[in-house]
Amino acid sequence: MKKSKAFPFHPRFPKPFAVVSGCLVLLGASMPAHAVYKVELDAPKSLRELLSAHLDLMRYRDRDDINADQLRFMVETGAEQVKELAATEGYFSPTADIRLDTQAQPPVVSVTVAEGPRTSIARADIEVSGPAREQSPQQAAQVVDNWAMKPGAPFRQEDWAAAKDAGLRVLQERRYAAAAIASSNAAIFADRNEAELAVNYQSGPPFTLGELRISGTSRYPESIIRNVNPLKPGEDYDAGRLLALQRALQRTPYFSNSVVDIDRDPAQAALSPVDVKVTEYPTQRIRGGVGYATDTGARVEGRYSHNNVFGRAWVFDSQVRVEQQRQNATLDLAMPPDGTAYVNSVHGSVERTTLEGVELRSRRAGVRRARSTDTDDYAYSVEYYRDELQQLDGTTLPADILTEPGSHQALVVGYARTHRAVDDPVFPRSGYIASLEAGVALKGLLTDQTFFRTYGKLRRYWPVGERDLVLLRGEVGAVVSKGDNSSVPASLLFRAGGTESVRGYKYQSIGNVRDGTVYPTRYLATAGIEYQRWISGAWGGAVFYDVGTATDSWSEKQLFQGVGIGVRYRSPVGPVNVDLAYGIRNKEFNPHLSLGVAF
Repeated sequence: MKKSKAFPFHPRFPKPFAVVSGCLVLLGASMPAHAVYKVELDAPKSLRELLSAHLDLMRYRDRDDINADQLRFMVETGAEQVKELAATEGYFSPTADIRLDTQAQPPVVSVTVAEGPRTSIARADIEVSGPAREQSPQQAAQVVDNWAMKPGAPFRQEDWAAAKDAGLRVLQERRYAAAAIASSNAAIFADRNEAELAVNYQSGPPFTLGELRISGTSRYPESIIRNVNPLKPGEDYDAGRLLALQRALQRTPYFSNSVVDIDRDPAQAALSPVDVKVTEYPTQRIRGGVGYATDTGARVEGRYSHNNVFGRAWVFDSQVRVEQQRQNATLDLAMPPDGTAYVNSVHGSVERTTLEGVELRSRRAGVRRARSTDTDDYAYSVEYYRDELQQLDGTTLPADILTEPGSHQALVVGYARTHRAVDDPVFPRSGYIASLEAGVALKGLLTDQTFFRTYGKLRRYWPVGERDLVLLRGEVGAVVSKGDNSSVPASLLFRAGGTESVRGYKYQSIGNVRDGTVYPTRYLATAGIEYQRWISGAWGGAVFYDVGTATDSWSEKQLFQGVGIGVRYRSPVGPVNVDLAYGIRNKEFNPHLSLGVAF
């Protein structure tokens, strides 16, 4: 019985022939060069791609500095190289017939390969030794149960290496950071085309997390890192928890990069120090951008921030955005995160919009206490609104609109929360994202009219097959008060229509329509369903149906429906959507596009 171990060389670049042939090519550089040669490869589909990419005869066929001696050497050694390459795919008894026709011009090399029977897994003995067997039996069992190369599967060198690494990660990513492969063996029985695998993992001691060891800070205090740190000394080591700290640091405006790891010395397993290395942003940053959106037109924007106001890591942020139909400017001054990872801030903004016959000028100022995690955003706020609404053409406003012209003010105490439960934060395929806002204002406290406002939004994702998905989205909003909403600031009321609302209708064109002017309303409800078909990893298409309304009275509501098709692109900075939608009520097509370039 013939028994041998799996080949120790790299699965795609056999060392003996790669080195020798490489040396011959270098030595032959000074020798007289001959014309390029041609290769006629006749190989089964299972090996054709591999041989085309890595067989020396194929790799060098387009070079014009290969001389006759070098070509003969590659022909003479080609069969052995085919054997080594085929072995990486589990074919240990291939045959290769390689012939050189020097009479042809240029010379022709004929390579005929038969792969022979493929070796399959007959047995896989996977074992976990060390403390994990007793202390974490479920984790140890996961290594064995999830072993990828089951009996009956074909043996491939790449799969063998990947399976060993996958089993090791199960241990190393939770509790057993110093786990290692104590031994591994792939016994190949060429006479019966079988492989017997054996791997022994040594878990090493369980690790617990200790205190932070911080490096890389110079501009900003270490207290920022400690205040957003979700780790607790003494908790079990978990690679996912270290990533949670890393993401928490990336969410702050202070650090452009961070690396979080532990000392994996088994002697330091108990309360192993957590090493945090950060790269800081400059104290001051200037950014800008241009873009276009079908909702509000072309835009140009600029932003200036200072991350160390008063020498106390307070963050000053200012931004100006000028669009064709909307212009705004914001100022924000935020303290660094406190001991509970909340950020306290004060802010102010001015905004002017000219949409659907209405000019709305809105001024805001307030204080906020906010906190963000991987899955949730929380915000508590007190904001003062002062809005001025006028009809653009200056004509007399209808008497029956609920939003009166002129200036109105409100001091709103609010709460907002967003919860994310998705598989990918940038390009989700499953899960949901839900947000809720609620606020109340009392007449007499810098408020013209008592009211309660609530707004909610949901996006739900369902995967279909390996690539496609169904997206369901919806939003509802209401402003409740005694009588009408005539003195509620217009920016707190609702209109619908546009890219993120009901497609097929212009941005904020759905509301209380009077003489061609669209006024904001007290109620909002929209929904949409979309099927996305992905052709490749980056490009896809979509079909969708949207429906919704913005109204002052549910009994008098009008439903607006839209259908359409679109193109989807997963860009490096996020999804780009280009849609063409048909508004059924208005019987017209509207494009919906949003894109921008930062500089």
